[in-house]
Amino acid sequence: MDTKLFRDMSYGLFILGCQTPEGRITGCTVNTVFQLTSQPPVLAVSVNHQNYTNEIMKKTGRVAISVLSQEADIAVIGGMGFRSGRDADKFADVPHVVRPDGLPILTEGCCGAFICRVTDTKELSTHTLFFCEVQEAWRTGQSKVPPMTYAYYHSAKNGTEPPTAPTYIAPEPPKQSGDVWVCSVCQYEYKGDIPFEELPEDWVCPICKQPKSKFKRK
Repeated sequence: MDTKLFRDMSYGLFILGCQTPEGRITGCTVNTVFQLTSQPPVLAVSVNHQNYTNEIMKKTGRVAISVLSQEADIAVIGGMGFRSGRDADKFADVPHVVRPDGLPILTEGCCGAFICRVTDTKELSTHTLFFCEVQEAWRTGQSKVPPMTYAYYHSAKNGTEPPTAPTYIAPEPPKQSGDVWVCSVCQYEYKGDIPFEELPEDWVCPICKQPKSKFKRK
């Protein structure tokens, strides 16, 4: 089976934002959000069972969906996608605002946002499909910038996805060895001008924010 055909399908790229029952904000990157009905407007959102956001959406029944534009910072996409909200404050370095209802939305690299109420769920083998009734929706000043499609994320941004993504494809093994350093978490290859060994100790992967210790020589 040629699983890369799935990447030819049309997907967007989105940041989900939630507030925990304790009042902390969290979220994750997803690529499977699509409209089901217009009256009332309902979206379907697929979130992996392992994601902390999945747990919080089930507990609170609320979610904000920020629609990413092509100008979205790939470090934001990776930071929201490759770390767990159980262990990290994912929004710490992400430009955002927290609404009066506690839901966080992006303020940069964002075409617009939906505010939703979870009305139903369907459990799948690895993911939960959330049925979300839209209560608010608006476009931002960046709505004139094309939205970030999944194809654009891979072709123009050279992006990768975590194993929890519904469209995850395991990376192919390297065909040749060499002095190349690869992140063991997101498979990002370091190709900078500074030798990898000379990078400062506090340097982190630009995609998933993991430290140098997570990189392996290929």
